[in-house]
Amino acid sequence: MVYLKLLRPKDWAKNLFLFVPLFFGREIFNLDKLFHVALGFLAFSCIASSIYIINDYRDREDDRKHPVKRNRPLASGAIKPSTALVICGALLVTGFALAWWIRDKFFFVLAIYFLINLAYSLGLKAISILDIIILAAGFVLRIKGGSVISYVPLSEWIIIMVFLLAVFMAIGKRRDDVLLKLSSGTDMRKSIKGYNLEFLNILLAFVCAVIVVAYLMYTMSPETIEHTGSTRLYYTCIFVLAGIMRYLQIIYISSDSGSPTRILYKDRFIQVTLILWGISYIVLLYIKDVNIFR
Repeated sequence: MVYLKLLRPKDWAKNLFLFVPLFFGREIFNLDKLFHVALGFLAFSCIASSIYIINDYRDREDDRKHPVKRNRPLASGAIKPSTALVICGALLVTGFALAWWIRDKFFFVLAIYFLINLAYSLGLKAISILDIIILAAGFVLRIKGGSVISYVPLSEWIIIMVFLLAVFMAIGKRRDDVLLKLSSGTDMRKSIKGYNLEFLNILLAFVCAVIVVAYLMYTMSPETIEHTGSTRLYYTCIFVLAGIMRYLQIIYISSDSGSPTRILYKDRFIQVTLILWGISYIVLLYIKDVNIFR
């Protein structure tokens, strides 16, 4: 169990973004492409877990000061550092070998993801703002990886929205770190020196507004209408708004923004919102003769 915890399988949910090109490209029911993207998901998860191990290895001393991170296997001493590095090496070999077998271009996308995140773990995460940008870039590389595997081209709008959504969630996470600093008096990460609550609150409001506008523009753009054959995708905006409002409610009212993945796993409101958004989008995207509200 402790070794599974080292791999952080709960965070593999982020790698579901590899399936985004299939969904928006109306290929989600193509079983052959779905199978290959699923293999890509496995490869990406191996490399992501190797990065988590490297990060935990370097931060094990600082993590012992964190109320939650101190329970991680390396910080708590449950796993020896040497053992963790051996597991990391095995994950790297497995992940890259599988990626090369799937497609050489996917291998290079995954390699870029690894190098950027390695640089992040080795020092770039200490630079405020840049740390948020790198985290968001990781999500863009995920959808790029899914696009390369499935041979489904990505719309510029999809790239922009995924990037903005990732920035939004990363800002919320940094806000939680600032709150921990204010309550404990200890910096949980070096980049926190470049943030305060007022600055992060402004960033959240700004990025939130941009996300909503970008999504509306995407659903009503001539390119999207021509590609999807639907002029009614803007109906789904209600679920985007509801999801963002709920996340803001959790951040400001519940003061619980530490991990977007954890929030996704436990918050029923956001789960239902995502399901309803997916259903409504599928109905509008895949079923051409829907005449509701017309």
